[in-house]
Amino acid sequence: MTHALASTADLGLPPDRAGKVRDVFDLGDRLLIVSTDRLSAYDVILPTRLSGKGVLLTQITLGWYEHFGTLLSTHFLTADVLDYPAPFRGMSELAGRSMLVRKAQRFDVECVVRGYLSGSGWKEYQRSQAVCGIRLPAGLTESAELPEPIFTPATKADTGHDENISFEQMCDLVPRAQAESLRRMSIDLYRRGRDYARTRGIILADTKFEFGLIDGNITLIDEMLTPDSSRFWPADRYAAGRAQESFDKQFVRDYLDASGWDHNPPGPELPKDVVDRTIARYREAHDRLFPHRNVEKYL
Repeated sequence: MTHALASTADLGLPPDRAGKVRDVFDLGDRLLIVSTDRLSAYDVILPTRLSGKGVLLTQITLGWYEHFGTLLSTHFLTADVLDYPAPFRGMSELAGRSMLVRKAQRFDVECVVRGYLSGSGWKEYQRSQAVCGIRLPAGLTESAELPEPIFTPATKADTGHDENISFEQMCDLVPRAQAESLRRMSIDLYRRGRDYARTRGIILADTKFEFGLIDGNITLIDEMLTPDSSRFWPADRYAAGRAQESFDKQFVRDYLDASGWDHNPPGPELPKDVVDRTIARYREAHDRLFPHRNVEKYL
């Protein structure tokens, strides 16, 4: 596997904006988005890198873009480094982990869809029998499948923690007609992604999408249905009434919780076995969903 990429600055390319995982370059009407191998937990970027994580996230997103085809409007232009503008053109370090996209006017909300009761949704349900203002049936258990997928938006935070909000609160941030379109599109994408994932032995418990406006049209932006933005569970080991195994940073969270770390920066280094098992989960998610895509050439 290639050397882990902590930051594009290490390549002599300081980004215009750096998130928890992605470095972004503003090229006027376009953006170059590079998925690094940074790893965050509890909103803290850890000192340990997951070599190949950025490649796997990007390739899963591109796999979904390909799967949805013309059913989905995205900001994507190309992932071929030979088509990038200077100084990025032809850089092998960016191959497989980057995308050139159209710049959008971003909606500052996370469009979250839940098909199962888990995470913050489960905690909120225990307190109020509702999630983001949506009343749910009594007697549901942790990880239970919901009667229908629900749209539970959240504030969009580039740093720190997103906050769950109701649809009515979302309408204070986004015009109602657009909010209704975002809700409808998000639930439709979740259903389609969920149904395909089931054929690959994966339960898509919940996910979040980001959208923006391009030429006045609502367009999907950023990553899509990856282990960083979604909760993937192995279908053959699913059982309601308990927490589930997941194709994401579960091993990292379990280690950190057992370590006594107080969730304040700086975070601790991770042992090799936790790193190896975590990246193996990302790889398994990719290989189950899109086994036909050749990711080896980038790893």
